Amino acid sequence: MRNLRLLLVALVAAAAVASVAPRRSARASATPAAVQTADANPFFQPSTLPFQAPPFDKIKDSDYQPAIEEGMKRQLAEVDKIANSADAPTFSNTIEAMERTGSLLARVMHVFNGLTGADTNPTLQQVESEETPKLAAHSDKIYLNPKLFARVKTIYEKRDRLNLDAESKFLVERYYKNFVRAGALLSEADKTRLRALNEEEAKLSTDFRSHVLADTNDSAVVVDDKSQLEGLSEGDIAAAAQLARDRKLPEGKYVIALQNTTRQPVVIQMKNRSLRQRVLKASSERGSHGGANDTRAIVTRLAQLRGEKAKLLGFKTYADYSLDDQMAKTPENALKLMSDLVPAATAKARAEAVKLQKVADSEGNHFKIEAADWEHYAEKVRKAEYDIDQAQVKQYFELNRVLQDGVFFAANKLYGLTFKERKDIPVYNPDVRVFEVFDADGSSMALFYADYFQRPSKSGGAWMDVFVDQSTLLGTKPVIYNVANFQKPAAGQPALLSFSDVTTMFHEFGHALHGMFSRVKYPTLSGTNVPRDFVEFPSQFNEHWASEPTVFANYAKHYQTGEPMPQALVEKIRRAHTFNQGYDTTEYLAAALLDMAWHTVPPGSPLQDVSTFEPAALKRFAVDLPEVPPRYHTTYFSHIWGGGYSAGYYAYLWSEVLAHDAFYWFKEHGGMTRENGQRFRDMLLSRGGTQDAAALYRAFRGRDPQVQPLLIERGLTGNEK
Repeated sequence: MRNLRLLLVALVAAAAVASVAPRRSARASATPAAVQTADANPFFQPSTLPFQAPPFDKIKDSDYQPAIEEGMKRQLAEVDKIANSADAPTFSNTIEAMERTGSLLARVMHVFNGLTGADTNPTLQQVESEETPKLAAHSDKIYLNPKLFARVKTIYEKRDRLNLDAESKFLVERYYKNFVRAGALLSEADKTRLRALNEEEAKLSTDFRSHVLADTNDSAVVVDDKSQLEGLSEGDIAAAAQLARDRKLPEGKYVIALQNTTRQPVVIQMKNRSLRQRVLKASSERGSHGGANDTRAIVTRLAQLRGEKAKLLGFKTYADYSLDDQMAKTPENALKLMSDLVPAATAKARAEAVKLQKVADSEGNHFKIEAADWEHYAEKVRKAEYDIDQAQVKQYFELNRVLQDGVFFAANKLYGLTFKERKDIPVYNPDVRVFEVFDADGSSMALFYADYFQRPSKSGGAWMDVFVDQSTLLGTKPVIYNVANFQKPAAGQPALLSFSDVTTMFHEFGHALHGMFSRVKYPTLSGTNVPRDFVEFPSQFNEHWASEPTVFANYAKHYQTGEPMPQALVEKIRRAHTFNQGYDTTEYLAAALLDMAWHTVPPGSPLQDVSTFEPAALKRFAVDLPEVPPRYHTTYFSHIWGGGYSAGYYAYLWSEVLAHDAFYWFKEHGGMTRENGQRFRDMLLSRGGTQDAAALYRAFRGRDPQVQPLLIERGLTGNEK
């Protein structure tokens, strides 16, 4: 069976939220399912394009809902046939047979998930709202089917006597655990209650996503006077003017769109303090200022019903349930990793604040540094201590060069990959580019879609996902996409990136490599279908190559002259590696601990008050620094309320321990070589979820991961480079 649980998570995920703005290209309106026919709907048959890539030139908005409905109908018929078979259950006629079910549903959902995250519109949002509860019920019809579970249980109990290969045996164990975690062992009365909770959770998560995206768009800051934008580059000002024109505002207006995080990078160069405060206020208050898009009632109910669900399934809290099949195993383990970092992170953040205050004081300003001032003055400190001007640095990071001569170049050096752009494969938006990926032996192995520019119809943040899963059972190769939200330049201007944006490109491509290199038989175990606190490991590991000298020198070239970045500036960037890490680590820990606080509320507790719960939680964990707000406040924390990371935002830190530890293995064994890359690919990136993640890592590293490399890389020890 296609991993329906993962498909449902993806429906409410894509790492962010979906927009309510209309598309720029015309699409047909949704029509009732009955009007559709198999011949008219491009999802009803596998795509004939290379790699079964989605035929976006043929797909209409009206195609999704009929295909989803028909896909659920077909899968239930397939599953019922397996459950009601008169033949004794075997691995082949039950587990493997289920892996083959749901092809239509998987085909449409992969594309639908992609579009609702990256290029949505009101029609798709309406389909999402209507279908998400139905999909939750559909999943329950499978996982709570007693006849089906009986067959799975029979195979599970005799798995050691079936002479299964390692991957097949692990799949059996995964199936059994998925069924149990989905409630297969519950009484009929409890199953009925669980179905209701699942349906309500699905609906609320979808509502949350639409509310946050709408409020993020509505909260964009309108500037009436160009002089208030003093400090911003001409390119940034031109982009703000273009956004105002896109919104049909009068000439002379400027719009500052909000990113998904609390901090807003636009304030770095912004000299006008009152405008900085307006931007941060707009960012911080999303979902909490009343009106149709207020999310407070949604999140408090989600926390409550998740607690009830955990209790029903036999767990102390939702966090206990969520982490039971992750690497961390328990909330206590995740909390210890985070709590142990709090003293060092907050101490460094306070020391950073002292430096910022000195700069503000030296300029004759009579105010205490606040959250809205931090990044602006941090940039001044960066210039003073490292003589780095971000506006100057960006001249050397032109997007296409970073992609071709950085991201792709590193993949070639490590893994032997080459890339050819395909103009003949249709895309869902003109900004999207498609590349065919070739292995070291010249064989064609994957398609890669790159969608990097911000637009009103796109969720905030950056992410990776798939249009087609890799599976040798199904004979499919991976079709992968990366999405980001880099500022789109005005017409005729270059797309210049910050080094943070560059790192984001390498990060998301690390996820893409995890999907591309998958060499797995069963789709449930394919690619990035791994524990949540392991899935960020390949991506964070890949970030290291953005700074590797050979790679950096290949892409860090002036966008006009092509001259390499001066070595003096390169050295300044290297020395500034741990700059502002007190702030960065504290804002992350605050969000991750806030997530854990919400999901360790005991079942049966009354609805919480966001305005009191959040500050109390931050204080309890000692991360309540007023100058360092959480990376996400509760009301727009899309990862945990609508993105599949509930009780799981800690996973970025857990994975980061693995990523730095693995990178230090490379340093110990000759660095960026094809031999090392191949070993990493063979032992980790190609294995998907076919083995216990800790065992996979231990086999590669020769031991369990150590936290010291993380402390060094974040500058939280005296031994950092």
